[in-house]
Amino acid sequence: MTISLLNRRTGAAATATALALASLAALAGTATPASASGRATAASATALAPASAAASPAADNPASGDPAAPSALSLPRPTGPYATGRDTLFLTDHERTDPWVPAAGARRLLVSLHYPARPGSGGDPAPYMPEAEARLMLAQRGLDDPEWPGLVAATRTYSRTDARPAPGRFPLVLLSPGFGTPRATLTGLAEELASRGYVVATADHPYESTGTELPDGRVLPCAACDEVDAQPDDAGRRTVLAAVSAGRAADFSFLLDRLTGPRPAWRHARTIDARRVGMAGHSIGGNAAASTMAADQRVDAGVNMDGTFFDPVTARGLDRRPFLMLGTDPGHAPGAGDTSWDEGWARLDGFKRWLTVRESGHFTFTDTPAIGEQLGIVDPDAPLSAARSTTITRAYVTAFFDRSLRGRPARMLDGPTPAHPEVLFQRP
Repeated sequence: MTISLLNRRTGAAATATALALASLAALAGTATPASASGRATAASATALAPASAAASPAADNPASGDPAAPSALSLPRPTGPYATGRDTLFLTDHERTDPWVPAAGARRLLVSLHYPARPGSGGDPAPYMPEAEARLMLAQRGLDDPEWPGLVAATRTYSRTDARPAPGRFPLVLLSPGFGTPRATLTGLAEELASRGYVVATADHPYESTGTELPDGRVLPCAACDEVDAQPDDAGRRTVLAAVSAGRAADFSFLLDRLTGPRPAWRHARTIDARRVGMAGHSIGGNAAASTMAADQRVDAGVNMDGTFFDPVTARGLDRRPFLMLGTDPGHAPGAGDTSWDEGWARLDGFKRWLTVRESGHFTFTDTPAIGEQLGIVDPDAPLSAARSTTITRAYVTAFFDRSLRGRPARMLDGPTPAHPEVLFQRP
């Protein structure tokens, strides 16, 4: 992977930034499972090339103390007709012991709930992520510049806290992040879906992220990352990552119980239409979408965004439920190396699409391109712009759920379209 910096930040901070983005792209998914913990090495970046400051969006928006740093970051604005609200739940599954740290006791989940809201209601914009989580995520990937965690944590979102729900009942979409990655990195997609009339529940899976901050301020480390690193070979690492995906299926079944059961944990649970449930995930979270569908008939449709099926699609299929595979090109094209996609495709037995995106990278389908571009960072090996990354991900994921959960026409899923020339329809 080659990294170029668009601004004039040089020396240790610039080098650390490049290593951060390089190792982010090497997390479990299209990369080898050995890199699942995201630890950066000097070999992660093959070149650093500062470009003209005139090309940097940061150059026109300096922060005090650093003439090249942006004063604020923001996610792309949602495009749907609804305002959006956000709540946070902290749930405990007393029926399960944490699989990675049994001494911690019962399995716990932190969940962000984005939902359609009444315009003008609510308080401040919801925070993006705790600074402690941002610091650990960046530091483990080689970035130790003390300014960066605060900038990333303070990224502007468009959902309001304490917003009143819009009237009506809405389909539910579950989101699961990549291995070693906080749930916040799927915020842009969650806000887009909520603005288009979905309730979206994005879960952090404790001990599977670089850091998960609990309500009492404690921060849980990535014990599952250590378990992957401790394996003696590729087969062992794949076995652990398969257990991650299967474990997340249990997490989401529990979450569905708490959102749609007779005594729901969320104050606005009445807005959920429990008859229409979908799930999407990035990297190992995309594998978890298939694992959850295999384990829980309540999930009606699934999306895998660039994740290896470490836990294979079951031989019996998914009972004709629809599934979308959306990945990098050529990395996740048929016969390109990740044979789990070829095998999974053959087993999917309902409506299905296999789409790959030219010039994309593993993190194209998350908030990483938008945040990285504002920080003046580009990856020439994945030159798709942040704007196109956002537009493509939002368009195809939303169209798929509109078709699968709402029965709406989705012609863009029928074949290539001039509006999205980067998207290839694979028909193996």
